[in-house]
Amino acid sequence: MSTEDAPAAEPVPIEGAPPHLLIVRAPYYREIVDRLAEGAARILKTSGASFETLDVAGAFELPQAIRIVLRGPPRHDGFVALGCVVRGETDHYDHICREAMAGLMHVALQYGIPLGTGLLTVDTLDQARARAGSTGPNKGAEAARAALLQIVAARRFGAAWRAGA
Repeated sequence: MSTEDAPAAEPVPIEGAPPHLLIVRAPYYREIVDRLAEGAARILKTSGASFETLDVAGAFELPQAIRIVLRGPPRHDGFVALGCVVRGETDHYDHICREAMAGLMHVALQYGIPLGTGLLTVDTLDQARARAGSTGPNKGAEAARAALLQIVAARRFGAAWRAGA
């Protein structure tokens, strides 16, 4: 399978109303996160979804921002979290990566939201660029596709599951 044929590049067929998602971006490494967001937008558009974006200070704030949004009226069918953390000379990297990823999983499980995660945790910017390609692998596109697939699953099984709860 070539990179162009990768499943992440394929639109997601969605039954019912087009979903509306929120892309939450931590653009500390703007070049990388812009490319991740372009990949996510491409998948969302080709799948018929609408979206809006919200920028936050850094990766650590991604789960906090999603939780803040969830405190308001329901407006989003799903979320896509995008960011990049590059290893430095201290253990700060380890703490931020661990807590940001744990926070994203916690908010997804606690609130039952469809969430695609495109938070790159890399040693170098070259590694990040390789995962945020304009052509080829793009973790932002993969995260958007993951969120859409979770929306499909929620629509298929969510109502019956809630009724039996």
